[in-house]
Amino acid sequence: MQRWATFDCYGTLIDWNGGIRTELARVFGPEQADEQLARYHEIEPELQADGKRSYRDVLTEAMRRLGAPAGEEHGLAGSLPSWPAFPEAPAALAEAARRGWRLAILSNTDRDLIAASKRHLGLAFDETVVAEDVGSYKPALGHWREFERRTGARPARQVHVGASLLHDMAPAIELGLRTIWIDRLGEDAGELRPDRVLPDLAGLADVLDELVP
Repeated sequence: MQRWATFDCYGTLIDWNGGIRTELARVFGPEQADEQLARYHEIEPELQADGKRSYRDVLTEAMRRLGAPAGEEHGLAGSLPSWPAFPEAPAALAEAARRGWRLAILSNTDRDLIAASKRHLGLAFDETVVAEDVGSYKPALGHWREFERRTGARPARQVHVGASLLHDMAPAIELGLRTIWIDRLGEDAGELRPDRVLPDLAGLADVLDELVP
């Protein structure tokens, strides 16, 4: 019987903060990069709330609101295809696939942007669901509903892996899925109780096998 591991992409597999900060430093200067990154994190959920904007448009409007100079508002969207994978991610994914896990991405992005990012990960995913497909952004449940519709995956044979407590852990736990929180930033999970917590993706396959033998 199939076992499915579903993944958030940006922040979990691809270095989202690093990619955004690098572009913000280029546009606004290194001395403003951290402040602008914090502001970006405040702006993005507001722009995604109604699900009407593409992720490319979210990135572009966020740059405008951050005060990007004329001609630089497309900088984040243009840089996204170059954002690197976390160093351990390709090997961790390959090992999970070698052990028979089917792999899927559930991501708050557009089809063309996720295609560019997947090239950094070095393997073909069995399924991909993005915001453009469902007309909503996580933590709304559209990604998981569409994934279930496409694959027929059984929740008891599925594990969701993500770095965001808000966008991934909370909705996956609400759905009764087993969860692995990739806590790269040393955050406080509060009342959320992921099944496992890892600092990165190293050793992921062993933990997946523990959760769904």
